[in-house]
Amino acid sequence: MAFEKITITATVDAPSDKVWAAYTTPEDITQWNFASDDWCCPSASNDLRVGGKMKSRMEAKDGSFGFDFEGTYTDLEPGKSMTYVMEDGRAVTTNFTDLGADRTEVTTVFDAETENDLDMQRGGWQAILDNFKAHAEK
Repeated sequence: MAFEKITITATVDAPSDKVWAAYTTPEDITQWNFASDDWCCPSASNDLRVGGKMKSRMEAKDGSFGFDFEGTYTDLEPGKSMTYVMEDGRAVTTNFTDLGADRTEVTTVFDAETENDLDMQRGGWQAILDNFKAHAEK
């Protein structure tokens, strides 16, 4: 099955090593991995190696809904890029490009799912990446 690809990006005003650490450390992930203020990420784990699994719990703060987001790494270049495949077979690749002057471009390309509108998916993922940017710049 071929999936449509969606690309999101953010330029983070922080050095690439700090950006990579904030993106991959479970304690950091719980601080930024949600699309809006009425959601949270109460737990995250990350076995950062090819064949390793990443998992984060996303929940509405009012307890009305929650889900686990999981993937298995298929490609990894520490500090530069990562690709994981979700349980439904969709792939996600994130690249970290050092722009110099303590700026890092983070670009994620992901396979869209078929249940929700493409703009909704792009908006949700971009909101999470924007939260990440704000966290990494602290």
